[in-house]
Amino acid sequence: MSIDREGPVPPYKQIATILRRRIEDGEIPAGRRIPSLVELEAEFSVARDTLRKAVAVLKEEGLVETVAGMGVFVRDGQPGRGARR
Repeated sequence: MSIDREGPVPPYKQIATILRRRIEDGEIPAGRRIPSLVELEAEFSVARDTLRKAVAVLKEEGLVETVAGMGVFVRDGQPGRGARR
């Protein structure tokens, strides 16, 4: 999937939106690891700092959490659906 580098929405926000949709649509289900930064870098062709910002947005929203040494995983409970915070 491509992002609009010339548009008004920063790339990291576009990527966060794409990943959020994948989570909400069940493409990346609860408990599953989201793609690594290397995988996301290959998909979106952006700097890792941009990807880190996108993942940080999802963490702030409570959609994902980091598991030390394993990666970033979709949380079991989603905000707005009785999630724990």
